[in-house]
Amino acid sequence: MKSDSEVRQFNKTNYVYHERLKKSVTIFVAISIFLILYFGLPDAFPYEARIMTAIVSFGIVLWALEPIPLGLTALIILLLMLIFHVADMDIIFSGFASPAIYLIIGGMMLAKAVNETSLARRVTYMVLKKWGSTSKGLLGSMLVIMQIQAFFIPATAVRTTLMLPISTMIIKTVDAKPGSNLRKMVLLGVAFGGTISGTAVMTAAIGNILTVELLARYANIKITYFQWFYYTFPLWLILIPAIWMLLLKMFPLPKEHQKFPMIEKEMESRLKQLGSFNSREIRCLLILIFTVGLWITEPLHGLHPSIPALIGVVFMTLPGIGCASWEKVVKINYNTVLLISITLSMGYTLIDTGAANIISDYLSVNWVLSFVQNPLYAVIFIVILTQIFHKFISNVSTAVVTLVPIVISIAANANVDPLLLGFTAGLTSLYGYILVVETMPSLLVYSTGMITQRDFLKPGLYATVITIVATLLTAIVWWNIIGLI
Repeated sequence: MKSDSEVRQFNKTNYVYHERLKKSVTIFVAISIFLILYFGLPDAFPYEARIMTAIVSFGIVLWALEPIPLGLTALIILLLMLIFHVADMDIIFSGFASPAIYLIIGGMMLAKAVNETSLARRVTYMVLKKWGSTSKGLLGSMLVIMQIQAFFIPATAVRTTLMLPISTMIIKTVDAKPGSNLRKMVLLGVAFGGTISGTAVMTAAIGNILTVELLARYANIKITYFQWFYYTFPLWLILIPAIWMLLLKMFPLPKEHQKFPMIEKEMESRLKQLGSFNSREIRCLLILIFTVGLWITEPLHGLHPSIPALIGVVFMTLPGIGCASWEKVVKINYNTVLLISITLSMGYTLIDTGAANIISDYLSVNWVLSFVQNPLYAVIFIVILTQIFHKFISNVSTAVVTLVPIVISIAANANVDPLLLGFTAGLTSLYGYILVVETMPSLLVYSTGMITQRDFLKPGLYATVITIVATLLTAIVWWNIIGLI
């Protein structure tokens, strides 16, 4: 009879074997799809378009199932584009020189600088101390905190990372047991709150930045920071209370477990440890306000959003003025930079080779063209198409740079303004609630090990329906009033 240690070792070995087998099968499937498309696509696809379609499909499989790291997949795609000469090297490498990438880099560095101070923690503790002593107030506080952070801390992944220690502390403070409704409510509040926090602030989500970049480059449509907010803030204002009510309804608590006086005491204790506002926090706040002010006033000065972001980084790290050290702020996640740069290059090359146009021609059947010629039907079609597409392509940036160029081409075939279609596709790509791999907030929350994929399914399905309905309502009322449709 085997000992416990032998059984554990056997289980571990068996798990490793199955994981390797699964990864090997995934890689084999990706290579098979590449070869099938390369040799099987019709003659309507010239060499460059055929090989690019095969490369993109190969990458999508690897990104969706992740047998290797996402950044490594991106690097392989870059090499394939270069080896097969699908376009000029200037096009293939153009993603690295895009202003959107520098906006993302600047945003990540700003977030690092903010995290070097206690400003974000102080605001979080103050909000939770004020409203976090009841279940409704606790969930509402966590949702609102992430929306506030969206103005000052770009990237949903960064905001979620900042909130996870807070949510873990709350779970321990209120003694939320594994599998309890309270634990699920708190964790899904972070996941769903992080997802919707990218809605109204253009710099708050990488998908937004990529959408704006693609529309500017290939449809000659410029969307400013203020315009993005102007288009989306009604949807944002609908989603915040809607997700709040959904989670309260999905995870009800007994009356005797709806009050948490210990939260107020814990937050008060933590605020005392931080002490009064210090000069570093004040300087950080002033620089953030200045940076956001430059983003909002873009129509007046014409500076691309990447420039205020980089100005903010300079001020944040300038000796005597800033609040953070350059050595720490510069240590950003270059895996993300590599991934976004290459996916953006992939999107550019997809268009440059003509692959996006050919794919859109196949999609431009009569009923699709008639649909998109009606603005309301176009929104319905694009929202549903994007939600389905996003389920297969888990990475938001990949979904945006793959789908938006195709949607722009469909708009051209239908002879309609590509703004509505491209903007709707980019915006809808932000929302993924059902599968944990659809968005970084959900993936980061799931990675804590305190919640399962199964816990996301039912609330995620309802959240998806709510978001679709809210988007259509916003289109029918607000976008119609302002002339977007």
